[in-house]
Amino acid sequence: MPTITLNRKVFENLVGKKLSDEKLRDRISMIGTDLEELGEEEIVVEVFPNRPDMLSEQGFARAFSTFVGAKKGLSKFVVTDSKEKVIIDKNLKDVRPYTACAIAKNISFDDEKIRELIQVQEKLHVTYGRNRKKVAIGVYPLEKIEMPITFKAENPSEIVFQPLEGDKEMDAYQILKEHPTGEDYAHLLDGLDKYPVFRDAKGKVLSMPPIINSHDVGKITEDTKDVFIECSGFDFDVLHLALNMIVTTLHDMGAKIESMTLEYPDKKRKTPILEPSSMRVDLSYVNKILGTELGEKELKSCLEKMGYAYENKKVLVPAYRADILHQVDLIEDVAIAYGYENFEEVIPNVATLGQSDDFEGFKNKILNILVGLGYLETCTYCITNQKHQKERMNLDLDTVTLANSISEEYDSLRSWMIPSLLDVLASNMHQEYPQNLYEAGWVFKKDSKQETNILEQTRLGVVLCGQDADYTKIRQVLDLILNYLEVKYSVESTTHNSFIKGRVARAKIGGKGVAYIGEISPEVLENYELEMPVAALELNLSELYKIIK
Repeated sequence: MPTITLNRKVFENLVGKKLSDEKLRDRISMIGTDLEELGEEEIVVEVFPNRPDMLSEQGFARAFSTFVGAKKGLSKFVVTDSKEKVIIDKNLKDVRPYTACAIAKNISFDDEKIRELIQVQEKLHVTYGRNRKKVAIGVYPLEKIEMPITFKAENPSEIVFQPLEGDKEMDAYQILKEHPTGEDYAHLLDGLDKYPVFRDAKGKVLSMPPIINSHDVGKITEDTKDVFIECSGFDFDVLHLALNMIVTTLHDMGAKIESMTLEYPDKKRKTPILEPSSMRVDLSYVNKILGTELGEKELKSCLEKMGYAYENKKVLVPAYRADILHQVDLIEDVAIAYGYENFEEVIPNVATLGQSDDFEGFKNKILNILVGLGYLETCTYCITNQKHQKERMNLDLDTVTLANSISEEYDSLRSWMIPSLLDVLASNMHQEYPQNLYEAGWVFKKDSKQETNILEQTRLGVVLCGQDADYTKIRQVLDLILNYLEVKYSVESTTHNSFIKGRVARAKIGGKGVAYIGEISPEVLENYELEMPVAALELNLSELYKIIK
């Protein structure tokens, strides 16, 4: 989890209330963060990943001030129209297709404010931005920019500028090979023929996201008064949330926030939008989950303590909150505001004997074999998207889709494990090979015989990725597992569109298919932009357990 270093004087001024060390230790811990260090000049706090809006003095103080009662309810932000625009070129579609932008004016920058801005930018990059893969953030001195700004994709040899803290002009290829930051993030542009670039009306390069800003047009100094902010990536809603976190931080530094028009090839958008969203909350459900007897007045008080507004049974959610997806998320904040120390401890009137689950013990024995082989365990989401489960794997599956998904990135439940492991490999192509991974997790299939019409099973996925990964090596893994379990099995040649023809097999026990093993086809590897061979195993642990038992 990320830690941030807060300037104590700035933090207390923003809170509007000075608390004793004892009170600070207690309240910072009870708001849902961990206090690492409390000094006279600095406060070091560990912020949980679900609250990226608290990764700055301003964001943390905004949440803390309502929690301790120094301020009340929803923060309000005024946004005026700058009349300026950013033109997004259609050739970015397969490169880095989206951006969200804003202007902040009248900031009195000094060394401290520059430090604060750099800290929140980098912390958001690492956490919410997934090391710049999901979100890259750029902040630029507005006085050096000629409007309008253009965001487009160009040939790397045509992108020539002096990178931030560099000593000479370089083209994009040189930056990725010779500049320290370019070397660190070069993998994010692997496989692209064209690279994204922001230019102003005079053609000056602002930055090459997600790598680095221009030294000329992308460096904030104490002379800077007005700034242009952009967030780029692959999901507009994610970018807009990141932008809101940055601009509200600048607002609390004293900035005036102005919106910009984004001219996409097919539509126009305007950002930032800092109006709160609304979500209905059921008081009876709140009390059921928490075991409380709160009334409307107490509920409103708790919500205001966490920075919300409550009107007509609806909660107004701040535009910078990325973690509020369901009313359960609101209930968690109500519990924090109510105070976990105020919940009465109740000893159940039931006597039980704890013991390990037999299936979990069975699963762990198998996983320990893979640990002994030196493989690395991963943990991916059960919620994924159809494109990864079907199109990238050359399959036509009937997946379990979500009725009200809020993002195309997470619109269905996974049907099998191997796509999730290939995703991990695709994200780590810049790491050393071989990469041998495994994961045991839930998969979901439609089944009318089940009460929920969904069959849930646990499967084991194993992938071997390296120059020598082949059918023989993955077959050895399967043999090791099944021989350890002392079960008789057969392995028969089969066909599967995700595997190479003639290099894929089905393992059966008593005529029941329990596993697929084989070499992933070149088409699938190309879909994931993987350059190394991959051999994979998918073993149905739920079926295997039933057979053995």
